[in-house]
Amino acid sequence: MTPLAPLVTRFFRNHLAVEKGVSQHTIASYSYAFKFLCRYAIDRLGKSPSALALEDLDARMIRDHLAHLERDCRNGPRTRNLCLTAIRSFMKYVEYEVPSALEQSRQILAISNKRTEERLINHLTREEMKAVLDAPDPNTRAGIRDQAMLYLGFAAGLRASELVGLRLDDTELEGPYPSILARGKARSRRRLPLWKEATRALRAWLAVRGSVPTPEVFLNARGQALTTSGLSHIVKKHARAAAEQCPSLSKKNIAPHVLRHTCAMISLQATGDIRKVAMWLGHSSLKSTEIYLRADPTEKLDTIEKALPPDLRRGTFPVEDQLIAWLSGRKLSGVNLWEDTTDSELGTRDSS
Repeated sequence: MTPLAPLVTRFFRNHLAVEKGVSQHTIASYSYAFKFLCRYAIDRLGKSPSALALEDLDARMIRDHLAHLERDCRNGPRTRNLCLTAIRSFMKYVEYEVPSALEQSRQILAISNKRTEERLINHLTREEMKAVLDAPDPNTRAGIRDQAMLYLGFAAGLRASELVGLRLDDTELEGPYPSILARGKARSRRRLPLWKEATRALRAWLAVRGSVPTPEVFLNARGQALTTSGLSHIVKKHARAAAEQCPSLSKKNIAPHVLRHTCAMISLQATGDIRKVAMWLGHSSLKSTEIYLRADPTEKLDTIEKALPPDLRRGTFPVEDQLIAWLSGRKLSGVNLWEDTTDSELGTRDSS
């Protein structure tokens, strides 16, 4: 039996962090998936986590775990596929570290992803977005921070990780063109100019932030860098408050990524150029940006207006008089008067 714990440790510390050089976000996502996998395995086998062996994680165990995520944990197919991606990466590593587990690895790698629905994105209208931005109290330190954070997330179309990971040296607020440096996925970077209102909100926060040694711009109440979960809590809190002024918000699930979607939709409607939207959001492929085309009805309206629909042959249809239509019906008051009636019976009735 091959102990699992040393393999998992080397996989995260050496293979992912050193050899492949993946980001901390990828490592956190993979570790989250393995935490749930190990919990499922110890509950099923009755072992302690450190006593688990590689052979315990066979293809049947993995399939049952993925089904458990959807059936019992109420996770969707996307979460199930993300967990399978982490497990596949580990099993590819195991093929070279433990050659005797090659067949076990191949059986797990043969597990396919589940197809997912292409749902329309959730975004806000201009009125709804303004209500959310106006929700923080600008007379308090936390309100100044939240207002700057929400406005910057919307105006720059930042991901949650990009927003909380923004550093002081990533901001350039002096000069004619204030801008920020967004650190995106796969170590990509893009310099984004700021609206005057976003610059004003950010300067207001930096004035009250204080000289804290933490390099990140946005801090929590303890003076530490804000986390993505903390950002999500703040966004939801202000969305609930804004729903009192804008009732349509109560029907929407507001998360930090909704700010990014809203920025993309407004940019697409303003420019009509999907390439500019992709460049602004930091998408490496236009395929990722096409979701906004499906959600924007104005794009489809332009297509309809420019197309020349074929003419249909017109005619007139005489509407039958209501009394005649009723008398001509086969059923009156729910009873079929003509059921099982022969021609001779009709003649008899007529003669009488």
